[in-house]
Amino acid sequence: MRKIIPIVLSIILAVSCIVLGFIKGIVLDELQRKTLNVLLIICVASMAYCFIVGEISRNNSQMDKLWSVLPIAYVWVVAIMGGFKWRLIIIAVIVTLWGARLTYNFAKKGAYSIRFWSGEEDYRWIYLRSQKPFDNKLVWGIFDLGFISFFQNVVVLGITLPAVAVMSSNAPLGVIDIIAGVLMFFALLYEVIADRQQNNFQTKKYEYLNKGMKLEDLPEPYNRGFNITGLWSRSRHPNYIGEQMIWIALYLFVIGAKVAHFGVFNWTIFGSMLLVLIFVGSSRMAEGISVAKYKEYPEYQRQVFRYLPIKKYKPTEEK
Repeated sequence: MRKIIPIVLSIILAVSCIVLGFIKGIVLDELQRKTLNVLLIICVASMAYCFIVGEISRNNSQMDKLWSVLPIAYVWVVAIMGGFKWRLIIIAVIVTLWGARLTYNFAKKGAYSIRFWSGEEDYRWIYLRSQKPFDNKLVWGIFDLGFISFFQNVVVLGITLPAVAVMSSNAPLGVIDIIAGVLMFFALLYEVIADRQQNNFQTKKYEYLNKGMKLEDLPEPYNRGFNITGLWSRSRHPNYIGEQMIWIALYLFVIGAKVAHFGVFNWTIFGSMLLVLIFVGSSRMAEGISVAKYKEYPEYQRQVFRYLPIKKYKPTEEK
């Protein structure tokens, strides 16, 4: 029950925000319509590319490679077509920093190659293809088309659409905009720290394993198999919460630009809320894999919150 309640509350909150965001429908001026048309063309082209290349190459990480690149393209298209207003420039610069960090991390894993269709595939797709019913080629093809290629592209476009919402606003930069920018930068820094700590941990762990050592014979804390150092000692997914914070913070610019009804809601909130829902599923799948691999992981789940860094993990022998 302790595990289910936060998930249910997250889903209810996300869906409620989406519904409230669409209460007054989608209202766009001529500039916003033209801009959105350009973004939709890019999005549809990406959907087709991800599905066709993914199915032909049997490497379904095509969207993973574009996840960090497309938002940069989207926000700079908006900034250019919006006349380089300060609010749009701030959004574009921070999103570019975010994308550079994620692209670099993915490149280090061998995801990108001169043969653009090849490269390291995300372990989650490899794992999922081995599970029923996804081990069936037809079922997997439908999943690839519907979720990997279509839905994920919709989400990536959606998280950047607050930039479209604010592009015609003449409201001056204010306190809300400053808060939004600071939160985005803080969340980005939080992700960078989490990534560095995870990379250091995994690199050292595999140095030991590549020498022929067994996992249980590794020194502390590597013998557990999963990271319990730094931010990871207080949050099971510090990188995930950082990612969600970035795009929720970007939406705050909509409030600062005074283009939200009831002062809070705008239809472009759906992108960040869909991202929240994706991470609910993604984190559950990742943890299912970890539970199967590492015997101490259930205790880690029991002690440490999925996202919020409230309680520090205490290994059994330290209690």
